[in-house]
Amino acid sequence: MDIRDKVAIVTGGASGIGRSIAQRFAADGARAVVVADLNLERAQAVAAEINGLAVRCDVSQEADIQALIATTREHYGQVDAYISNAGILGRMGGLDLEDALWNKMWEVHSMAHLWAARAVVPEMVARGSGFFMVTASAAGLLTIVESPAYAVTKHAAVAFAEWLRIAYGRKGVQVACLCPQSVQTDMTAGTDGGSAAVNGILAPEAVAQEVVTTMGNGQFLVLPHPEVAQYFRNKGQDYERWIGGMQKMYARHTEVG
Repeated sequence: MDIRDKVAIVTGGASGIGRSIAQRFAADGARAVVVADLNLERAQAVAAEINGLAVRCDVSQEADIQALIATTREHYGQVDAYISNAGILGRMGGLDLEDALWNKMWEVHSMAHLWAARAVVPEMVARGSGFFMVTASAAGLLTIVESPAYAVTKHAAVAFAEWLRIAYGRKGVQVACLCPQSVQTDMTAGTDGGSAAVNGILAPEAVAQEVVTTMGNGQFLVLPHPEVAQYFRNKGQDYERWIGGMQKMYARHTEVG
């Protein structure tokens, strides 16, 4: 899909990857970009910069997502592209991570994508065109040793995006799944990026470029860190060996503390 003259919603659009995607869409000629975020003040700042619309949205609440989409339709008539990007990091840990954090991550990293797709995909199918992107993570293809809650819910995000592509990819809906490693965002600020930074921490603008490229070529996986593709192949070719390597990484991580 070419974003020119299209209407796009970007959740988590007030900062990081979401902000860069919103800015890039506007620069590339989108008719309208709706910047959705829990932090309305920051969303308004981004929207003012790109002449877009800011909407406060808590993606862990289906009613908020429905209201976001309804507001977009009221202003612009339709939704051509939906970037389901909002995410949370929570805290690092293991089996000690509390149920409340697990539940919040399920809502933000998994259910939010389902709720959004329910609301916009039928419209895209009826029109015969649309773009829906799930921001997952390289952790969703591989894993992340610092947080099982993050890794598991990002795996679910990849699985949902995959199913959506299978079910609707031949009905005019281009579905993509963004799986970066470490990116310069609020989530990584003040840290070294952890195990996800093994191939460097990318600027969010570089991630936005990969998203635009993928929109143009129709690929499913968006991999700003190209090394992830080889890691994923290695995992599939020798799962036992891959798990052994990850066990060593986990041991080093716990020794460092």
